[in-house]
Amino acid sequence: MGRNGYTLVAAATAIGLVASACGHSSHSAGTTTSTAGSTATAAQLQSLIPTPANTQRTDGPTSIPDNGIHLHFLVNGGGNDVLGAYKTALEGKGWTVTVITSGGWGPSGGATYTGTQSNTYGVFGGGGNGNTTDVSACAWPSKPANPNCGGSSTHQ
Repeated sequence: MGRNGYTLVAAATAIGLVASACGHSSHSAGTTTSTAGSTATAAQLQSLIPTPANTQRTDGPTSIPDNGIHLHFLVNGGGNDVLGAYKTALEGKGWTVTVITSGGWGPSGGATYTGTQSNTYGVFGGGGNGNTTDVSACAWPSKPANPNCGGSSTHQ
């Protein structure tokens, strides 16, 4: 067989492999997708959550229901200032932020926000007492039935 014959056989084989890969084998596709999807989702979610400026300590991420993650930050600064700057940081990461509550937590204030980024859903909030603010950040691959971020400082 000439060189062009081998090229045609190779091309036909490649097309056959591509066509069979596009088939609907529920067993192999489902297993691969669910395993890879869980790991990638947690990493992707964490990469979407900014760390507030002046953070003293970060706790997490920890897993929460509905394939979500929770991060806690202890931040130097008053609640209103820290949460206002955090809203700006979230928007800088591509979140569309909605203010749920703002200003009324303790002597230095705080806030609770919800956010979306494509299908990703988040709840971000916290409050301060003096010059220290607790910030809780939760994100899910899509809006959960109960978007409770937990943590003592996030009031839903």
